[in-house]
Amino acid sequence: MRLFQHFPLHGGHPLTSRFWHAASPFWRTDKAWGLAIFLLLIVLLQLLVQVLLNLWNRNFFDALARKDPYALWFQAELFVPLAAASILLAAASVWGRMTAQRNWREVTTSHVIEKWLAHDRFSHLNHHMIKGSENPEYRIVVDIRVATDAPIDLSLAFFSSIITSVTFFVVLWTIGGSITVAPFGWPVTIPGYLVFGVIIYSSLVSVLMIVFGQHLTGVIERMNQSDAEFRAAADAFRGNENAGGKTGDGERRQTLQLKLQATLLWWRELLWQLVRTTFVSQGNVLFAPVVAWFLCAPKYLAGAMTLGELTQAAAAFVVVQGAFNWLVDNYQRLADWRSSVHRVATLLLALDELEAKERANGNHRNAAS
Repeated sequence: MRLFQHFPLHGGHPLTSRFWHAASPFWRTDKAWGLAIFLLLIVLLQLLVQVLLNLWNRNFFDALARKDPYALWFQAELFVPLAAASILLAAASVWGRMTAQRNWREVTTSHVIEKWLAHDRFSHLNHHMIKGSENPEYRIVVDIRVATDAPIDLSLAFFSSIITSVTFFVVLWTIGGSITVAPFGWPVTIPGYLVFGVIIYSSLVSVLMIVFGQHLTGVIERMNQSDAEFRAAADAFRGNENAGGKTGDGERRQTLQLKLQATLLWWRELLWQLVRTTFVSQGNVLFAPVVAWFLCAPKYLAGAMTLGELTQAAAAFVVVQGAFNWLVDNYQRLADWRSSVHRVATLLLALDELEAKERANGNHRNAAS
């Protein structure tokens, strides 16, 4: 039995809901909506530039095939403003995303810290040893950052993937057109065959990624927990030093060594998970453009497609495939995010439990008096 099977994960929906309950207030502010609209506008403008670059690619190679120096020079001049626009939009996207992430993290962290410090709960958590309260500092500092960073990046990438797929589906359908094949001697015409080709190929890659990386989330969650416990074991030496003694130093050393071994063990598990998923992701990087060229080659060789149309269609295929495989490109990031959300949510649930005990004790004292 594999190591991670000894640590079943919590159900995703209750934990995600608890995290969202604490993290959602930021998205009810005007600042958050303003940043969201700005980022969506940037995504649309980036798509427009991408479409124009795709057309530029076609025109450039058609001019190259005709050996037309004037057309080539015109395309070279046209490329400069397109490239400048793409660079500026990319920089604006970075500013918008990181500003939104910083503000969201600030609001969410402040909420959790306030709840953690109220009525000295930070000290009571260790005393009661409530499940989900281990290493709260790590959860507040690291896990909240990951839990608020990733959704913005992933959501924008997902939105971009959808509109990019739809837009370049039209390009593939228009440029690729239909193709006639004759399996077993019976001619069959496939309309928009490049569209069906990219859907089949992308679906295959996504399924492979899910199969190869099905345990990645659990491994990352346990590795993060092991890192936090290792840090806490190291911090125990500083606490003992501040107390002015070396009581239990040998025991602390043994604990530190055990936590180190656990951290390295989970790191090795992560290594093998990433090795498996890398087979899929790196294979996809190499095969996607080759598949596109092979699908386009028959029409080009038959004279039904120009060199410019071939390069445009092949580039559009790679763009759609990349957009369609959003899951493949972001699988590890999703696993990191889900792990951090679970850890923040379990801390919040532990604080909820402690708050409920405080309320119950308060009611009991009031009834007694």
